[in-house]
Amino acid sequence: MRMTVIVNGNDLVAGFIQSLAWDDLPSEVQQRARLCLLDGLGATLAGTLTPVSKIAADYASTFWHGDCATIFLHGRKANAAGAAFANACAGNALDIDDDAIFTRGHPGAQLIPATLAVAEEVGASGKALLEALVIGYEVAIRTGRCWHDHHEIYQACGSWGSVACAAAAAHLMGLDHEQIKHALGIADYHAPNAPMMRDIAAPSMSKHAIGWGAMNGVVSAQLARRGFTGIPSILGFDEYRDWITDIGQHYWMTDWVFYKDWCSCAWGHAACQAAWQLAKDNCIPIEKIKHIKVRTFEEAILLHQDYPTTTEQAQFSLKWPLACLLLDGEIGPNQILESRFDDSQVRDLFDRIELVLDPQIEQMYNETQEMDLRMHSAVEITTADGQTFDSGIVERGADRFDQAALERKFRRLTGFVLDSARVEKTLEMAGQVERLENVRELTYFLE
Repeated sequence: MRMTVIVNGNDLVAGFIQSLAWDDLPSEVQQRARLCLLDGLGATLAGTLTPVSKIAADYASTFWHGDCATIFLHGRKANAAGAAFANACAGNALDIDDDAIFTRGHPGAQLIPATLAVAEEVGASGKALLEALVIGYEVAIRTGRCWHDHHEIYQACGSWGSVACAAAAAHLMGLDHEQIKHALGIADYHAPNAPMMRDIAAPSMSKHAIGWGAMNGVVSAQLARRGFTGIPSILGFDEYRDWITDIGQHYWMTDWVFYKDWCSCAWGHAACQAAWQLAKDNCIPIEKIKHIKVRTFEEAILLHQDYPTTTEQAQFSLKWPLACLLLDGEIGPNQILESRFDDSQVRDLFDRIELVLDPQIEQMYNETQEMDLRMHSAVEITTADGQTFDSGIVERGADRFDQAALERKFRRLTGFVLDSARVEKTLEMAGQVERLENVRELTYFLE
């Protein structure tokens, strides 16, 4: 008689974290890890333009002082936890970092800073860095799925992200099986209570608790290495066993990590796409637009509806990015940083936008959130001469980029903070990071 052995989810995950090796991974997983690093690094470097990045860099270098990890482009260093915190704040600062299935949020803005900081501290190779990223994404996707099912209140990224960052850090630190389980449990128990919709209601630098998630993950692994014990993590709950057992066999990140092309909350992207395409297809001059009605789902309507006074408010808006897109043809740093907020043209168009809840679109949104990131909206544009143009319901799926597109995005974003020669050198190093004997070759270049 064959006996069925039931393995606890935390043991499965710890074994995955401990044993994963770069050369054993399928080529498509390796390529996805490279792309995630490239995208997350570009978003982080561009994010150093923001006030939150400057504050976090100053704080981390002062109170988490050390010289083992680089705070990018601020000429400062900190210990690994401090650098992870500061760089993660920058990573999500422009809201152009990646998202993934089941997470309902952003893994890369936490994982890229956390892994780079720990890899720099321990002198890890480029291959080890990429191994940690694969581990981090796979744990993030599974933890996020469990986390959102377990918590009644929609929790933001730093909650489940704490566990993912602990997993990645534990691999880089070479923790043993039991230490890894404790690291996951410490991160789980110390994860921030980050109620997402309070963040949406009042956008601030606290958004998503992403800096805290990266820092908590690093600290949790460091504590576990010293013998600090943690509770069994959520990954070991019996009810989630089926969501965990495929780890190391099925890699969700290959098809289900998505990249963003616009610096704004994805909840508004379908409306922005609909308005942009409608105006373009019908050759509607901006000055002729009298009124724009957006029919959309509840979360999109809950986004900030006043003129922004901070970049966080501009990103967590539907009306501001939409107005900027119609005027500029893009939603990038120039559209959502503070220098743009007094623009009378944007404000005038902003005032002509109305948001309306559409029951059909609301139902479509609720039906697609578990296994998909498709969103829908419809836009009607009325012109001064009385004509009305209707987009119908427009779908915008999560953005999928190939290597060439992500390289273009990287150049576009980093061009705000680096000269062209440094952009190309950084792009080259990031694209070939697995060849680096020591990650410090990359991080030192970005001081």
